[in-house]
Amino acid sequence: MDAPTPRKPALGFIFITLVLFVLGFGIIIPVLPPLVAKFNGGSFAEGSGEYGVLVGVYAAMQFVFSPILGSLSDRYGRRRVLLIALAGSAIDYVIMGFAPSMAWLFVARMISGATAGALATCNAYIADVTPPERRAQAFGLLGVAFGVGFAIGPAIGGFLGGYSIRLPFFVAAGCVSINWLYGALVLPESLPPDQRRPFSWRRANPVGSLLALRRFRGVFDLAWVYFIYMFGSVILQSIWVLYTGYRYGWTPLQVGLSLTYVGVLTAAVQGGFVKRIIAATGERKGLVLGLLLSAGAMTAYGLSTHGWMIFVFVLLGAFGGITGPSVQALVTRHVPGNEQGALQGSLSSLQSLATIFAPMLGAWSFGKGIADNARWHLPGIAFFEAAALMLVALAFAFRSFQLDDRVAAPGSA
Repeated sequence: MDAPTPRKPALGFIFITLVLFVLGFGIIIPVLPPLVAKFNGGSFAEGSGEYGVLVGVYAAMQFVFSPILGSLSDRYGRRRVLLIALAGSAIDYVIMGFAPSMAWLFVARMISGATAGALATCNAYIADVTPPERRAQAFGLLGVAFGVGFAIGPAIGGFLGGYSIRLPFFVAAGCVSINWLYGALVLPESLPPDQRRPFSWRRANPVGSLLALRRFRGVFDLAWVYFIYMFGSVILQSIWVLYTGYRYGWTPLQVGLSLTYVGVLTAAVQGGFVKRIIAATGERKGLVLGLLLSAGAMTAYGLSTHGWMIFVFVLLGAFGGITGPSVQALVTRHVPGNEQGALQGSLSSLQSLATIFAPMLGAWSFGKGIADNARWHLPGIAFFEAAALMLVALAFAFRSFQLDDRVAAPGSA
């Protein structure tokens, strides 16, 4: 009897993995802050500091371990590392569901941060199975998955949290466990054995992995583009609840509906428009357009005097989401196939750095902008800072383009 034909790696496999992973992440969004507050006597004011540290601990662990997992995926394949990452997430959710104290929440977040290589590994998988000219559209799958997760996950978590604040964590663990089984039984490996490379601690440590990007022409500047863009985006995410509650008096329900709206638009743009836009503009122009749209959206958020305006400008910001797929595709063009895992681990580390420091800047700036003794009353100042960062990222993008053009020009060294 003939052996069964091995499954061919394809985007459909990894898309299912992404959706299930982000769904689990989205489910706990509405209930994690209240759980932290519960451990602080029910006070959100007293619990906000510990919640911020909890987010920072996760990001710090991700910064350290993402390049390690990325390099391991270049050595042992994407599937094995993805299974490790999913197992870490499932353990994280179970521990948080049973956690009797803040200390256990920190233990759970440290485990999850250390194994948070799922998204970076999925990006490397996409680079493995997609030709360079189609990667921008393929990376849009990540945006679709996030859109679906943020459109459905928080709604599920909020509904389940009405019965028990602990229940969403166990449902999230179930989603990730199903994801793990899918990866173990169905998901094919995308990196052939002959394209793998030896593991190196020099490349795997976070500082070494970032410095290693300088070996590839134009990548270092594009990495700066990615970091600065993520920094500005995290500022937006970190003050959204504070800003809309203070300026428009939104209730938690209104905030949740706004996030659902953002998720739906993100999924629609990433799934339906990124391919067409990039096909029409090319990756370079797509990156420039995305950064300009993002800067415009951030500025508009900060200037909006009525809550309904936010819903109009979110559409602008959703189209600014073509920035991520464009820069990801440009970066992967400069790196060989057997180093895509390390590359995605490095980019994940950069995102982690942004997650550590951007919320601090955003919250501090917001507080200064609304303080009684402030010279100018500027509740939207953090959004203006994020808009300025998008323009700084644009400058790095142009510098990378110029370097590529200079090297590619006839007669250049």
